Parts: sequence; C-alpha cells; structure tokens
Amino acid sequence: MSKTRKFRLGAFIQATGHHVSAWRHPDAQIDAGFNFEHYKEITQTAQRGLFDAVFLADSPGVWGGAPETQKRNGKLVHFEPVTLFSALSSVTQNIGFIATASTTYEEPYTLARKFASLDHLSKGRAGWNVVTTGNENAALNFGLEHHPEHSHRYERAKEFMEVVKGLWDSWEDDAFIRDRESGIYFEPDKLHVLNHKGKHFSVKGPLNVGRPPQGYPVIVQAGASEAGRDLAARTAEVIFTANQTLADAQEFYADIKGRLAQYGRSPEDLKIMPGAFPIIGRTEEEAQEKYEFLQSLIHPDVAWGILKNYYKGVDLSKYSLDDLAPELPSDTNNNKSRLKLVRDLATRGTLTLRQLYLSLATARGHRTILGTPESIADQLEEWFNNGAADGFNIMPPILPTGLDDFVNLVVPILQKRGLFRTEYEGSTLRENLGLRRPANRFSAKQVDERLVLA
Repeated sequence: MSKTRKFRLGAFIQATGHHVSAWRHPDAQIDAGFNFEHYKEITQTAQRGLFDAVFLADSPGVWGGAPETQKRNGKLVHFEPVTLFSALSSVTQNIGFIATASTTYEEPYTLARKFASLDHLSKGRAGWNVVTTGNENAALNFGLEHHPEHSHRYERAKEFMEVVKGLWDSWEDDAFIRDRESGIYFEPDKLHVLNHKGKHFSVKGPLNVGRPPQGYPVIVQAGASEAGRDLAARTAEVIFTANQTLADAQEFYADIKGRLAQYGRSPEDLKIMPGAFPIIGRTEEEAQEKYEFLQSLIHPDVAWGILKNYYKGVDLSKYSLDDLAPELPSDTNNNKSRLKLVRDLATRGTLTLRQLYLSLATARGHRTILGTPESIADQLEEWFNNGAADGFNIMPPILPTGLDDFVNLVVPILQKRGLFRTEYEGSTLRENLGLRRPANRFSAKQVDERLVLA
C-alpha cells in the first residue's frame, strides 16, 4: 500500500439530496426516504467511486418548525440508519457504513449490540457517528419534559462511549472455539464481564454479540464546540466538520490534531473531513445556472423557516428578506458550533436575510463549491494540501445525479493527480481509512500482567 497521503471521501447521502428543496428538483428521487432501490443505487455508485463510506445523519425525533414549513420538507421521514445499512451491506462488498446514533436518547447496551451486529453483517464495514442530539423535540419522545443541557449531554456521552467500548470487549477475538469433540463452545477465560457502575449508567454485561470484526466500529463525531472538540480528541477516529473558509478549517484542523497527544494519540489516529456541497457543471456558467435553479425552488415559508431555526427568541416579523441580517443569538442548547458558524457567516459579509438563508439552504453551513470538475478538484486539493482536511464528506445537492456527477467527473481527476486511490486498500472500513485495529482492553491487560509476573 502506498504511503503517499491520499484523500478520504465520505458520501453523505441525505435522502433526496442536501439542498433544502432538493425533492422539488426534477432529477431528484422524490420518494427517496422510503425507497430502498434508491439507496442501493447511490451506495453502489459511491462504491464504484471508491469512497471510504456512506454516511447517514439521523435524529430520534421529527425536526420542529411551523406546520407551513414542515409540510414542505421532503426529508422529514426516512429509514433508521442501522436497519438500512444492514440491508445495504448484503448488496455491496467494500464501502463502509457510518450510522448516526444518540448517546442522549439511546442506552449503551442496545447501541453496542446493534453496531456490533452491523459490523459482523458487513464483515467489518461499520462506523458509529456519535451525537448528543441537537433536536430539542426528541425529549418528548422519551418521557422527558426538557432536552438535557449541553454540558450534561457531553458528560453522559463520555461515560456512554466507555461503556459501549467495554461491551465490545466482552469477548476476546478467539473466544469461540466451538469444539464439537470436547463440547466446549467458548473458552471461559476469554469472556469478560464489564460490571460498570458510574454516574449515568449501571451495566453488567457481557454483550450477547461476539467482538466486532474491526475490534470497534469506527468512531465518528461531528461536534465542534469546546466540549465536542475535547470528546473528539479523546475518542473520535473521524470528524465530520463544517467550515466556510480555509483559515477556519486550518484553525480547527490544527486545534484538534494538537489535542491528541494529551490522550496518548497521534495525528494519524484521527481523520478530519469537512463537508463539501459541490455543484458541478461542464462550464462555470452551467454550474452557476444549476445553483440558481436550485435556489429558485425554495418557497418563502421555507426561507423564513431556515432563519427562524437560528433566530430563536427573535421577532423576525418586522424584517423583510432584503434587510441586513440582525445579530444572531449568542448561545443555544442545540448545536453550539453550528450557531457560531452561522453567526460568523452573517457578520463576515454583512449579509441580508435573503443572502443568509440562501447560504444556509444549500448545506446548512457546510462549504458550497461551484465549478467545472477541474475547479471542484482544485478547491478540494487546496484544503487537503494546506493543513485543513484529510478528506471530505461529499454532500450531493440532489440525489442520485449529484453523486453520479462527482464519481464520474471529479474522482478521475483526483486519481490522475495521485490524490485518491485507484482500488480499495483493504476489506474493512478501518483498513481503507488507514486506522489501526484496537486491542481488547481485557486481553491487553492480561498480557501486561503476565509480563509483570515474568
């Protein structure tokens, strides 16, 4: 395997596409959220393009908003990610599957079990996108009056992740000998009962699924608040982040990589992959026309819904879309890093409310890039070569055609430049991302004890 640094690519496959009104585009699969053949097609396209993984965001509740906005949302309902990926794993061979699951609204045992199962079913291609959930409406689905506070959610998340990893280590890799002659199915010394008792969880174990093929499914995070950055430096192996400028991306990259040493980790242990929303044309003019057509699909109710999502507690009724964007709130109990990004976006260019919602309608604060295939490749390469990214989470504007265009037109250019693989390096998601396989904490501890005794 070549030691030359290569792009990492994820395909962020959000139903009809990432644009807020993608479902209205004539090229979009209009029933995408419930169409397995649609997901099968785009996953196989991503595999043909040699992507590392496909990624699904998720929330344990319907996103809020006024009825006039909700009724225009083509991505409101969709498959649960682990269930969908279990089915997709049977019709693919190489591509990884990164599913979102919440540490706030799930329990460690059931989450550990389903992700271990997905890793076995896919033969080592599972990843867990760890979120604390920014959707305040989810609380009412779980018997809670209020969404837990941001700091509490991250405190719980740290313990949650330790429990899950401990459960994945319930069995050593070679615990199941299945010896018919002796009648011994597994070696008792290679079974480890967690017996965790902490502030948030009491979990005995063991897990009733064998150790995942990858040791642990790949751990992915997207938080960029101070608490999110610290948790990522401790535990994440991939970060999906949103940055608008090269300078912002470089700051984030240097900060996260600089935190790793204090947790005994090296820069290679963590891949940073900003989101990129590419609009590709045969010419710059065609790309611009595609962009303008997409933006023309936004209904005014949706435009105001986007703005109200960030201007919580602010009366927008006295403003028109052509007024300068007023100052955004300084804090939130939802996604703190995304609010900061939008605040920076609004103040950096003294945008009108119209310009602000148009900026957010494409990829919710992720970077929008327009141009020819060569120009798109240039823009990605600039960040990759200048300390801003290890790769990118590609966010097609519409699906399936937006991913088709990237795979057919941009990937060959990256390959020709020697920036991207021409074949998969391994059979697991870890191998393809260049991540090491974690040792079982209990078997590693036993080896250390034997060395001490010797």
